[in-house]
Amino acid sequence: MIAQKDFWNNPDATTSVLKERTVLTHAISNWEKLNQDIEENEILLGLAIEESDSDTLKDVEKNIDNIEDRIKELSISLMLDGEDDDKNAIVSINAGAGGTDSQDWAEMLFRMYSRWCDRKGYKINVIDFQPGDEAGIKGVTFTANGENAYGYLKVESGVHRLVRISPFNANGKRQTSFASVFVYPELDKTIQVEVADKDIRIDVFRASGAGGQHVNKTSSAVRITHIPTGVVVQCQQESSQHRNREIAMNVLKARLYQYEKQKQDSKLQEMHDSKDDIAWGSQIRSYVMHPYQMVKDHRIDFETGNIRNVLDGGIDSFIEAVLLSDNNKNRVSLS
Repeated sequence: MIAQKDFWNNPDATTSVLKERTVLTHAISNWEKLNQDIEENEILLGLAIEESDSDTLKDVEKNIDNIEDRIKELSISLMLDGEDDDKNAIVSINAGAGGTDSQDWAEMLFRMYSRWCDRKGYKINVIDFQPGDEAGIKGVTFTANGENAYGYLKVESGVHRLVRISPFNANGKRQTSFASVFVYPELDKTIQVEVADKDIRIDVFRASGAGGQHVNKTSSAVRITHIPTGVVVQCQQESSQHRNREIAMNVLKARLYQYEKQKQDSKLQEMHDSKDDIAWGSQIRSYVMHPYQMVKDHRIDFETGNIRNVLDGGIDSFIEAVLLSDNNKNRVSLS
């Protein structure tokens, strides 16, 4: 396809094809390197056994553990073959029931996903940030840019519940807090979403900040409301109103695209219809810090006691478990 004379005449299509080629080339390279490492360690294992070399046996054992992790990672990445899995992700986190504690919890989730992105080598770009009244954040929207970002993060959509001793309660009482996470694929230029001017309302306002020199003196922040669906997006991170409007419109189109896709799936639609209920009975995952420590995903009954690692971005085991569970369900439904 790339060798065709007219291939470079369409920049949007060219970008899509080159991105797909890069992903496939990366997967093939990983597969070939795994095969090479497996063969080398088989030879090394045979020599170690023949010579009763315990140190080499230990090295081979470590290498095998590393190979197993790489095989698992490659298997997961190859499984992400959905229509939008290879796209960047737009992530929106909003505090729910629980007041200041929930706003603090929303900020903890933002930190968790930021650290996970750092581990994956993903780049984060904050689109909108709304600080809390006393602590934490009311909400944040950001993009996670990297290979299969949406494919991985899509399983994080839902309500997340935290149970802990409240640092904001003078009596030291246990508090339950909620925050919602919703993930959308960032649209590339090959996907066109038409938004009529009559269907949107655009408001401009001064961007919020920490005060002092960071306070925006002009009305550069932009809020766009899609009247037919009630979807609201806003951007205030750029100093240019024009740039904020452009970014907000891109996010709106991504959400409308996902909204239409969800309407075709009854399970996702049910989640979308209940997205405003960020409270009891709607959580997909619980993070318990008191009276014991545990993180549990209620969709698959998967849990761990190492909550500190999870909050530091160690969520791969949860993401992989949900993806594998969904993949097995799809296989059953097709058989």
